Amino acid sequence: MVFKRLMQSMGVGGPAVETVLANPNCRPGGVLEGRVQVAGGDHATDIEYVALGLLTRVEVEGADSEYETTQEFARQQVTGRFRLEAGQRYDIPFRFAVPWETPLTDLYGHRLHGMTMGLRTELEVARAVDKGDLDAVSVHPLPAQERLLEALLRLGFRFARADVERGQIYGVRQSLPFYQEIEFYPAPQYAGAINQLEVTFITDPRQVQVVLEMDKRGGLFTEGRDAFGRFTVDHATVDRTDWAAQLDGWLRQSLQRRGLFS
Repeated sequence: MVFKRLMQSMGVGGPAVETVLANPNCRPGGVLEGRVQVAGGDHATDIEYVALGLLTRVEVEGADSEYETTQEFARQQVTGRFRLEAGQRYDIPFRFAVPWETPLTDLYGHRLHGMTMGLRTELEVARAVDKGDLDAVSVHPLPAQERLLEALLRLGFRFARADVERGQIYGVRQSLPFYQEIEFYPAPQYAGAINQLEVTFITDPRQVQVVLEMDKRGGLFTEGRDAFGRFTVDHATVDRTDWAAQLDGWLRQSLQRRGLFS
């Protein structure tokens, strides 16, 4: 996606910025490549810096309120200070590192409902910062993540939505200040026991920590409560396991222990 806008702080005749991504598709731990083109206006301008930021929409829960905000979680400065003459074009190539814990936005060519992700270009002139619109970015699962999601679909789970929540998961090594929950409607064989299943991936260069949360159904005299499961998958050995069978076994055992599944 390409955006072009005049610097509001400079008024008419100021520099124009255009960012072009070579490919808006990426994976966690990968890179986004492209170039930022800055075109001079009708007078010379001192540019303080050009920077790029990766942003996503995050849900924030407070004591008395809940709201959504757009949060930058990765940033890279691509230039320092330079002089842009009138009419001059300045072309800046970049390679932007995508964090390993970046939330997923796409699965099997389809956008996950509820997800927003984009790269924003920031340019500072004379202490006035222009923050451009978001260039949409699509983040696809790593093979390990894809195997697990595929296993859930094979079991009969149906994708519902995804969101990103601010906070830390207890007992999990986490570098970003938020985590993604991918929500599924239950497969028919579990529909009497749970309302939905939520999957969270916390990924690093070696492995994926997988957190499963079941929203259990409450009965006439019992209250539905969440049940958690957690395990680790190595990128190098993910293909050695039948994940559909593994997940089915874990879900059945977890529900049987709670008397919700026979």
